[in-house]
Amino acid sequence: MKSITTSELQAKLEAGQAVNLIDVREVAEVEEGHIPGINHIPLGLLEFRMHELDKNEHYYMVCRSGGRSGQATAFLESQGYNVTNMTGGMLEWAGEVK
Repeated sequence: MKSITTSELQAKLEAGQAVNLIDVREVAEVEEGHIPGINHIPLGLLEFRMHELDKNEHYYMVCRSGGRSGQATAFLESQGYNVTNMTGGMLEWAGEVK
C-alpha cells in the first residue's frame, strides 16, 4: 500500500499541485474540520460510491488517524484504483482546515 505523510501532502497542496482528496470520515467529523477541496465519501459508503471515481486518476485517502483511510486504500487498490493513504490523518494535519 502506498502512503504519504501529512507534511508531504501539505507540501503538494502548497506547491499548487492538483490532488484528489477523499475523506472517509463520518459527516460530524468532517463538519468539525477538513482539508479544503476534499471529496467526502464515508468509509461505509465507499463500496457503493466507488463508481464516482475514475481509475485513471490518483486519489489520496484521508481520515482521523490513518486507520480507516488505510482500509479504504486497501479496498480501492483491490478494485484497481490508484490510491495513497495519508498516514497520521487529521490528527497530524498541520495545513489549512476548513
